[in-house]
Amino acid sequence: MTPQDLVIRMLPPFSGWLALAALALPGGSPPRGAAVALFLAVGPGAALVRICGPALRSRRAETPDEPGDAAFERHSDLLEQLVLAVLLSVSAAILVATALIATQALSGDRVLLTLTLLTTLAAFCPSLRALPASGTAPGAAPPTRKGSTL
Repeated sequence: MTPQDLVIRMLPPFSGWLALAALALPGGSPPRGAAVALFLAVGPGAALVRICGPALRSRRAETPDEPGDAAFERHSDLLEQLVLAVLLSVSAAILVATALIATQALSGDRVLLTLTLLTTLAAFCPSLRALPASGTAPGAAPPTRKGSTL
């Protein structure tokens, strides 16, 4: 693992701990709100997307038939990962808040602390390996999809 990989891996937990530190700022201050909102919107999901990143990259985006944007595949994959990170972050926040409601221990600080701890734990998890499609030999073309004319 390169130092750059380590920095990228630790960025989501660092943003969570930064958001927790920002709670010491006066309520309603813009830096506090920005740090907490940024972490809640992207932090936990980014750590989870990093775990399943190789599995997500095993099937690349299909480019349109007409020539044009050469970087379509890369931009499409980045957009997919960003949207997935946001949706996973919102889902994690809802699940944590629901669990704290069920235990009658809900507070904003506890939700933020729990999500930060879970994000830190996810940062230390190894990435999932991509498995080849079933029924295909290594290097063979993937099977056609149902309804395909090929």
